Amino acid sequence: MSEIKEVLYSEEEIKEKVKELGERIREDYKDKNLLLLGILKGCVPFMADIMRSIDLDLEYDFMDVSSYQGTRSMGEVRILKDISTNIVDKDILIVEDIIDTGVTLSYLTKLLRSRGAKSVEIVTMLSKPSRRKVELPVKYNGYEIDDHFVIGYGMDYNERFRGLPYIGILDESVYSNSEE
Repeated sequence: MSEIKEVLYSEEEIKEKVKELGERIREDYKDKNLLLLGILKGCVPFMADIMRSIDLDLEYDFMDVSSYQGTRSMGEVRILKDISTNIVDKDILIVEDIIDTGVTLSYLTKLLRSRGAKSVEIVTMLSKPSRRKVELPVKYNGYEIDDHFVIGYGMDYNERFRGLPYIGILDESVYSNSEE
């Protein structure tokens, strides 16, 4: 695919990273009341894989939250689909595909705590520390990456490329004309 500039992480590398993260999470949450909270839509492949890798009796739910339009993080957080599970006294692990500015997850972490969650932690496949606008502790981080526009393994550009089994860098020519 000429639209893909480079493959950052292969399908096999992703599987190994998910296994490693799952083992750590399983150990940390084996005696807790774990609720995985996936942030739609990008989390879906990672959420399914990490859930199987954790191999614990757990609950899960989803939220759809937006602060993006195209390739730009807008900074304003909007909840499009709220969680439907009672979270009081639950140990929540937010499952995110990628952390960019951290604004959305900082907002969600505070919101979930205010609603009575016992604890709130984050697991992400990718993190871009150079883009961070807020201090955000991330307990489980797959990979730290430079500021590239990445796609695949649930991540998209205008709903394209989500189904790729690997994580790649999108060629700038794909989105540079649409950012006027």
